[in-house]
Amino acid sequence: MISYLQLENLTKSHGDRMIFADVTFGINQGDKIALIAKNGTGKTTLLRCIAGKESVDSGNITPRKDLKIGFLEQIPEFIPGMTVGEYAGTDEKLRRLLTQMEVYRPEDLIDNLSGGQRKRLALARVIASEPDLLILDEPTNHLDIPTIEWLEGYLTRSKVTLLMVTHDRYFLDRVCDKIIEIDRAEVYVYEGKYDNFLRRRRERIDGMTSALAKVKNTLRKEQEWMNRQPQARAGKAQYRIDAFHDLKKRSQVNLRERNVGLKVKSSYIGSKIFEAVGVTKSFGDQCVLDDFNYVFSRYEKVGIIGRNGAGKSTFIKMLQGLIQPDSGYFEVGETVRFGYYSQEGIAFDDNKRVIDAITDMAEDIVVNDGVHYTPSQFLQHFLFTPADQQKYIAKLSGGERSRLHLAAVLMKSPNFLVLDEPTNDLDIVTLGILEDYLAEFKGCVIVISHDRFFLDSIADHLFVFEGDGKVRDFPGNYTEYRQWRDAREKEARTVQNPRRNSSPAADADGSAQTARVSRGGIERAPKLTFKERKELEALTEEIDRLTEEKQELERLFNSGEVVADIDSKSRRYTELASLLDDKEMRWLELSEKA
Repeated sequence: MISYLQLENLTKSHGDRMIFADVTFGINQGDKIALIAKNGTGKTTLLRCIAGKESVDSGNITPRKDLKIGFLEQIPEFIPGMTVGEYAGTDEKLRRLLTQMEVYRPEDLIDNLSGGQRKRLALARVIASEPDLLILDEPTNHLDIPTIEWLEGYLTRSKVTLLMVTHDRYFLDRVCDKIIEIDRAEVYVYEGKYDNFLRRRRERIDGMTSALAKVKNTLRKEQEWMNRQPQARAGKAQYRIDAFHDLKKRSQVNLRERNVGLKVKSSYIGSKIFEAVGVTKSFGDQCVLDDFNYVFSRYEKVGIIGRNGAGKSTFIKMLQGLIQPDSGYFEVGETVRFGYYSQEGIAFDDNKRVIDAITDMAEDIVVNDGVHYTPSQFLQHFLFTPADQQKYIAKLSGGERSRLHLAAVLMKSPNFLVLDEPTNDLDIVTLGILEDYLAEFKGCVIVISHDRFFLDSIADHLFVFEGDGKVRDFPGNYTEYRQWRDAREKEARTVQNPRRNSSPAADADGSAQTARVSRGGIERAPKLTFKERKELEALTEEIDRLTEEKQELERLFNSGEVVADIDSKSRRYTELASLLDDKEMRWLELSEKA
């Protein structure tokens, strides 16, 4: 087992606030590690320190000689005014990845791209740099589900060593084989998947609780001895006095789990929720909703999925009257009270303290049919201690901002929650609590999310935005939808090419290449065989040809002209998309070895 990186007693603080202390662990070649900790405990700061973007106050980070680190920031930064073409440069692998991720339009200004498109640009560059150690900070934030599943497949197949922070439990389970938890300034390592982490963590907390009870019981006896008159203790061993003070220190450990307390109930909601009648909306020549009709029922919980730019956020803004449709209308019931959690967040004044921002919204918060809270009391349910409430909003972490946003939405006791990507920046524990709250919520819910686990936990059915204004109402959760879609695509491929064999060809001699080449102590992947080199060259030409054919069909479909033989062209387009997925994945596998 080759050691890539060792962390020893890392400590970091911002002013008088301790971010983390005495963090020690190692990363070995081939590890795929998820780093888990509650919001505000320094996950992003730790990753930045490991990547060399920030310094630590004390401790050592010791990388192996010649270790190449690639780092994806949670919010990537770009040079203002740069185009996608300038960003891509002449790197063939990067351009290929950008094309596969559907963001390679060289003339586009990066400043004008969406958050998801910018994330894909940065992700492609860090992958194309072929690092030994890949560090990813919330890589799934702002990505649509197809891109997340592509990244999931790439990381699962790749031999790259990985350290990442993620709240996406399906993504974590399918990619990582080890979890490192930072809890109360201590580091705990768990082998295996997320369920094993939860079980082992519960065992650890139970064991610590039992040990703490024994310490407190012993302390009571020793306290009686210490309370005797000094003369009664004269001549007693000093070690017992020292042991007493040690017991007292150990007894002060706080093992209580501080979790968000979502105990806010919905207000009454009538039988009429909303009806959509002929709703149509376009931006230029892009149609995001075409003659949409639907009658929404009381207590309905709907998940919305679709690629970035398909119109998901536009739909929920039209529902609330924030954007007007081109034609058609939404008729909303009189008792409906929306609570809107948006991707953009609430425009809090960064120069205000947390407590002042909430007090400005309401000095007396009334929820659950008459329960009154002061702003300070209400904020404590969202893990803002009296000290935290004095922080300036500009100093909050992404997770703390999300909790403040959630508090601001729920303090109004809405009966119809509209949640646009609520899982971004929330830690896994808080997400679990939010899921439980929504499962019991006596109102309506519409949620846009790329978090498949979250969708499976919440949604009764899905609105699938398929593009060109088409919305499919699927009667099930995301996992069921994916199984249905995969079966349909498999059936279509079988009809198109019944002899197709997707398994990769074996080497001519039937043997597998297992040799490794070492440089500077870093174990490298095997080089391409002659046959693989020829395959890579052929794939490059074939992918270019198939991509050009697919783009030509897209131009035809989007031209507005009458398309002859539309059925066969649509089937060919579906076949091209499937072929490109398979061939581009094989291209990536081979290019890793090149």
